[in-house]
Amino acid sequence: MDKSDVSFAHMRSFVRVAERGSLSAVARELGVGQSTITRHLHELEDAVGVPLLSRTTRRVTLTDEGSRYYANCIQILRLIEQAGDEARGTQGAAAGTIRLSCTAAFGVLHVTGLIFGFQDRYPDIAIDLSLTDERIDLVREGVDIALRLAPLTDSSMKLRTLGHSHRLLVAAPDYLDRHGRPLVPQELIGHEGIRMSNVAGSDVLTLQSPDGHRETVPFLGRFRVNHGLAVRECLLAGRGIAAAHRWLVDDLLADGRLTPILPDYILPSVPLSMLILPERAGIARVRLLIDYLAHEIARLPGITPVAAT
Repeated sequence: MDKSDVSFAHMRSFVRVAERGSLSAVARELGVGQSTITRHLHELEDAVGVPLLSRTTRRVTLTDEGSRYYANCIQILRLIEQAGDEARGTQGAAAGTIRLSCTAAFGVLHVTGLIFGFQDRYPDIAIDLSLTDERIDLVREGVDIALRLAPLTDSSMKLRTLGHSHRLLVAAPDYLDRHGRPLVPQELIGHEGIRMSNVAGSDVLTLQSPDGHRETVPFLGRFRVNHGLAVRECLLAGRGIAAAHRWLVDDLLADGRLTPILPDYILPSVPLSMLILPERAGIARVRLLIDYLAHEIARLPGITPVAAT
């Protein structure tokens, strides 16, 4: 097969196999036979002149050359899609697929429900939601938008700061009955701290007193975990105290299953931001989701939106 014969169908088959790691899954997704996907891959590798995929009995993975080719294919396919959207104008705005990545616990508790509302409004838009707390490469993972709780500095992406997520110290009443309630920050020493293992500096707390004085105390414990939903379970089981985002525990505070500790002291808030793949930002349906999420997330408990400029 000559290089000039490479079609968008070949690229699309290759991209989806690279992302899903399975020829049969992609064949079902695209509604074709697995032999068609196999033929597309063989013809593409023949045209490019290097192996793009490494195949085992269990999984298909990218070679080094395949990784580079994949990134280029993603950009080409997206530019074609964007060109089609722009040519159709508003007719193509509310249809197609958007790939969204989100911090895991925030996604489960809040973003999933927001997506339901978005799809009720735009029923022809499909959402592919990936939940992870890992920093991902949006281009390589094929993600259009990523929601992240952390300071972000990726200059290659469009960055939209949605607001700040406020945290507070909480514990179950049962835990406090057994271990006592801290009344000043220093009394946190010796308590069981439930900490996030994937958050730098979680073994130290800095609190601001009502008079503006900052106090730093060690925050230790026997249990660390890398998922916010596990923190909820630990708190409910009476295993200790956590510095939790309000959106993570607001319902548990409302019904009394958790109680705030040192409520007059303020913990530093965490930026909540949206990363957007630049070449996707102009696509109408992506813009719709960006604006929708920005509006709805600003209304969630414990989120202070960024003031309009």
